[in-house]
Amino acid sequence: MIGRLRGMIAEKQPPLLLLEVNGVGYEVEAPMSTFYQLPETGQTVILHTHLVVREDAHLLFGFASEGERRLFRSLIKVNGVGARMALAILSGIHADDFARCVQDGDTASLVRLPGIGKKTAERLIIEMRDRLADWGSEQGSGMDLPQASQVLPRGSDASRDALSALVALGYKPPEASRLISHVDTEGLSSEAIIRAALKQAVR
Repeated sequence: MIGRLRGMIAEKQPPLLLLEVNGVGYEVEAPMSTFYQLPETGQTVILHTHLVVREDAHLLFGFASEGERRLFRSLIKVNGVGARMALAILSGIHADDFARCVQDGDTASLVRLPGIGKKTAERLIIEMRDRLADWGSEQGSGMDLPQASQVLPRGSDASRDALSALVALGYKPPEASRLISHVDTEGLSSEAIIRAALKQAVR
């Protein structure tokens, strides 16, 4: 099991990043909550990782904090919730807010997340309630995130990259386009556009 990686960020294409570790490039999928905290390409970062082994692929997921990884591991134990859906949940809602939704039985907020229907939301609440009973800021969720507001040059493909990322997170292309259309994308990085679009999605 690969539990942690320390290396240089070679590429960032949400939700995928390429991390170079001692000359080896690891493709790592990360939730947007982690992407918001990443340094610029070329800088070093430490990620807590979780390896998913399937018959057709080995998938590596990375997280900025142990709290994020702990929540991810709890989510994929829920019947019907795979790694992709868990990634979408972590991207679309703060860990603390997710815990509150579960503890309060708030299905209405959960169904706003991509791929989460009413039955899945109810299952999340039932199966996650005990696991999140002691959840709190002291658990190190790492979700007090800075604004991703890097300015990009004119003519950048930030909006297109943001659209691709939202689709990869589970949004239908028309819905992803609609969310981005409500964002003033001028001069924003793809991470900033995604953050603003996800805020629109959970309103």
